[in-house]
Amino acid sequence: MRFEGILTSWNDDRGFGRIESSQGGEPIFVHVSAWPRGGPRPVLHQAVSFEVEVGPKGKRARKVQLTQARRMPGPRRQARAGARGSAAPWGTATLAVIPAFLLLYLALAFFWKLPREVAGVYLGLSVVAFLAYAFDKSAAARGRWRISEHKLHMLALAGGWPGALLAQQFLRHKSAKQSFRQVFWGTVFLNIVGLVLLARHMAHLPTML
Repeated sequence: MRFEGILTSWNDDRGFGRIESSQGGEPIFVHVSAWPRGGPRPVLHQAVSFEVEVGPKGKRARKVQLTQARRMPGPRRQARAGARGSAAPWGTATLAVIPAFLLLYLALAFFWKLPREVAGVYLGLSVVAFLAYAFDKSAAARGRWRISEHKLHMLALAGGWPGALLAQQFLRHKSAKQSFRQVFWGTVFLNIVGLVLLARHMAHLPTML
């Protein structure tokens, strides 16, 4: 027997949430593995239909399907539907940070002779970070092993933040979670400060020999 309801809570990092049935009662636990394969990621207030089974910890939803009933009204529904098929909107800081960083890097390379190898490190780590985000998003959709937020932040801190930022925007992964984004921007700031200090140290290194 199938029921209808609304996804009222969702933990994207751990891949589970709860559905409030239209028939009332306690919210039903749902794991990401019960979500339609190949469908859009779970979104709060998404209308769904589902079956119920009894698991080790009580009732849980299975064979979840997206429905058209009781979706959010007009403009919000259209905006959400458009967001699923496109990149996340670029904020002012997000849009400017990579070009500004490129200008800073060129200035450091010109005035303080920053080695070219540093650019290769940033490029390599950015590729790794982008792939890590892609893997983590795929794992979240399939209910598989996830990459911890700590490791994603360490990649960003080490110099992979440009690739991580592009992944957030174009893959729409970790682009809406405020707590994650706050720590992420902290790693960007610390990395840039570290780069400036490194460039300054290397520029004065010959005079200390």
